[in-house]
Amino acid sequence: MNQIEEDPINILIVDDRSENIISLEALLKSDHVNLISTTSPNEALKLCWENEISIALVDVQMPEMDGFELVEILKSNPKTKGIIVVFVTAISKETRYVIRGLDSGAIDYLYKPLDPYVTTAKIDSLLAIVRAQREIKQKNFELECSQKQLIAAKELSEHEKRIKENFLANMSHEIRTPINGIIGLTHLLKNTTLNSEQAYMINLLDVSSKSLLGVVNDILDISKIEAGKLKIVRSETNIYELGETVTALMKYLANEKGIDLNLQIDSCIPKIILADSLRLNQILTNLLSNAIKFTKTGSVALNIRILDKKQSTVDLEFSVSDTGIGIAAESIDKIFNSFEQAEDHTAQKFGGTGLGLSIVKRLVELKGGILSVTSELNKGSAFSFTNSYQYLNEKTTETSPLDKDEPLLNNLSILVAEDDSINQFMITKILKNWGINVTVVDNGSKVLESLQNENYDLILMDSHMPVMNGLEATRRIRMEFDEPKKNIPIISLSASVMEEEQNAALEAGVNDVIGKPYDLIVLRQKIIALVRKCPMVVS
Repeated sequence: MNQIEEDPINILIVDDRSENIISLEALLKSDHVNLISTTSPNEALKLCWENEISIALVDVQMPEMDGFELVEILKSNPKTKGIIVVFVTAISKETRYVIRGLDSGAIDYLYKPLDPYVTTAKIDSLLAIVRAQREIKQKNFELECSQKQLIAAKELSEHEKRIKENFLANMSHEIRTPINGIIGLTHLLKNTTLNSEQAYMINLLDVSSKSLLGVVNDILDISKIEAGKLKIVRSETNIYELGETVTALMKYLANEKGIDLNLQIDSCIPKIILADSLRLNQILTNLLSNAIKFTKTGSVALNIRILDKKQSTVDLEFSVSDTGIGIAAESIDKIFNSFEQAEDHTAQKFGGTGLGLSIVKRLVELKGGILSVTSELNKGSAFSFTNSYQYLNEKTTETSPLDKDEPLLNNLSILVAEDDSINQFMITKILKNWGINVTVVDNGSKVLESLQNENYDLILMDSHMPVMNGLEATRRIRMEFDEPKKNIPIISLSASVMEEEQNAALEAGVNDVIGKPYDLIVLRQKIIALVRKCPMVVS
């Protein structure tokens, strides 16, 4: 028996004749009830207010106040309206009396002289109702407590999620901004006159900076995948160019270790498929980098072959094999866990975060593919995945838009808003090499001031700046300036890869977004596209 049933139930007996009270008490006495009695209706009101009365047995005919009036008062008070009332009476059983009693709030009558069997049966049924009500009340209380705990847990989870997202956004900005400067300066140095030793060191710097960027991207991608925010975006992709680009990027690492890096692509694969080239590149880069890392001698190979070809779709298998250290059978499942590697000493000996293969597996699955691995200790490993792609008929190769549009950049006037001094130097040098006139400011407030005083063809706006950030500056340009400056093209430069921040930039009014570190070819294409749509501001 639970606590609800063990607690005695308070029953109030109200009758102006004490002998009637005594007989009722004798009839109802039980360990499960607590009998409270009075001969005064006014005293009954006080007792109901001070005690948790569940059932009231009320005499109808009393000198101070009749039972009907007493019950009407009880039912009009929120604290006592829930009491179950039964009238105990010796007056006529006429319908008019019964109706009046029920209208006042009673649920039943007991008629004097009382039949002990009927009386105890009715009271037992009312006690069962009270117990059920108590249980419902207790369950509701427990449910409310659970709901409050769930709400608190949800709020805590959302708070922690916001903290994590803010941390990732800030970390992305703080780390990717200097990486952008390093990669940009490396690009500039490569275009200067260098001796062989300097060229070698610049290549090392390029590889190291891109390796660091890869680690940052891996951490951010894992977070986005776990949050369900990583999207697959398919576009026209030249599978041959993608394979060659990926192996070319990894060739330097392979040459450093004295191992061969081979690429083999079936010649019957359609040239253009619809794929998320960014994620496919990321998968292959991770697999190749991993294979090169764990291969001391021999070779690494990327093989892309066709499994099946239908009218509009093609099934492809991508395989990266190596002659490296291999993986023990019992450790194969472990290598796909985030921040874990096959053996505890692997990170010490070979380096790495243990994120690469975890990301590869999740990205392959997001793309609808299946990742498999075969391996033998000291003989090598092979990672492969299959996927189905739509393909397009081959198109005539067009002249590069950059070549014919190059003159459009000459003498353009661009306002650059960037607070990082290295990035200021880097972007200024690049834009001037393209024949562009550049003005640099370091916060959004100075953007507004410069735009007020001068005319520009376009603004490159960093999203994170002191005093006034790029998003606020963009909103104010769109709201406070007159035509044509109000609609000046703005490209947001953001070191954050969080989709929310990119969406916020677009909502603020920027025309386009490019992430740091940015691809210079893509940056140039975006500038050309926007100045075509929005002709130069009239001086």
